[in-house]
Amino acid sequence: MKYLVLIPDGMADTPIDSLGGITPMEKAHKPTMDMLASKSYIGTVSNVPADMVPESDTANLAILSYDPKIYSKGRSPLEAVSMGIEMMPDETAYRCNVVTLSDEGDYDSKTIIDHSADEITTAEADLLIKALDEKLGNEMRKFYTGVSYRHCLIWKNGNDKYDFMRPHDILGKTIGEYLPRKEDGGEEFYKLMRDSFEILNHHPVNEERRRRGLRPANSAWLWSPGKKPQLPSFKDKWGLDASVISAVDLIKGIGLCAKMESIDVEGVTGNVHTNYVGKANAAIDAFKRGKELVYVHVEGPDECGHRAETENKVISIEKISELILKPVYEYLNGTGEEFKIMVLPDHPTPIAIRTHAIDPVPFMIYNSAKAYDGVSLFSEKTAENKNNYIPHGHDLMGLLTGEI
Repeated sequence: MKYLVLIPDGMADTPIDSLGGITPMEKAHKPTMDMLASKSYIGTVSNVPADMVPESDTANLAILSYDPKIYSKGRSPLEAVSMGIEMMPDETAYRCNVVTLSDEGDYDSKTIIDHSADEITTAEADLLIKALDEKLGNEMRKFYTGVSYRHCLIWKNGNDKYDFMRPHDILGKTIGEYLPRKEDGGEEFYKLMRDSFEILNHHPVNEERRRRGLRPANSAWLWSPGKKPQLPSFKDKWGLDASVISAVDLIKGIGLCAKMESIDVEGVTGNVHTNYVGKANAAIDAFKRGKELVYVHVEGPDECGHRAETENKVISIEKISELILKPVYEYLNGTGEEFKIMVLPDHPTPIAIRTHAIDPVPFMIYNSAKAYDGVSLFSEKTAENKNNYIPHGHDLMGLLTGEI
């Protein structure tokens, strides 16, 4: 038996007026996804426990069968693993976004315009992160370049319990009330973030971006601290030799911590303009090499949700269906071996709120050997109407590998 798990990150949404009161999943022309859904077991699942923040680390850990209440230690340490950083037990990792802040007033009076600085290129961001490390790094802390706007700070004896505000949750808001504060132990974090603006705002990279009409990455924003992660081997848990394919360090890090193969695909970006065909080919190649489960994560719908790009979110769902799901399905269907395909977002990222929501998400499980009375259109509403609700996402892998 072969298993494909396809995660269109943040795909689930709420009805949008500009789409005629329907969701991007309902609007998207996705014949392959809907064809498989018509024969699949359909339901909804809560990947994020009610008392936890709906972040991608928590949700993807759950989908891979790791109870977030036990294993979720913050996304930054998982990203650090993907970046090849060998953390010591006394070190804390922090996600370090390079964000766009407005120019007016003092630091506290500025507005956060973009959590991704127009999805800055990794090459440009690398120069900015090196500048931060040169000016703000020392024997206790070091900055590391990740992908696009997503980077890492490692801090010896750093506070791994500090409750930072997530930058994508406050887009368009004045940052003052959301910054780390002296009263709750955040003075060092505040100073670092404020000083980063002075270093980055007029850096040559940002002046050149302004000249090209792009947003500057003019401040660091710290969040999601955590210590070195420890996950049981996925193969030991399920007896399956597995691979993970993703453009983002977080998902790669989860896979590596779970002793899964992490496959890099040239040209993947983490947004709507990514190498969909390359991801499909990498999944097919992994199956040809004997991998039994391939976990394909696609960030595009999530980024479109954060950026309120309705049309692009629809397009990303369509491309996932026809450029990833279709060719991998056709390959598996042609092998003569039984296989299953599970498709679900990790969490919703509604256009209306531009951040993650904790609501249950739709899932479908297609079994080549067993047809179900599915749905003609795979969506939030049709999945909910099936009344097959899984309250704990970490139980989903058992459902996939079981009798369904």
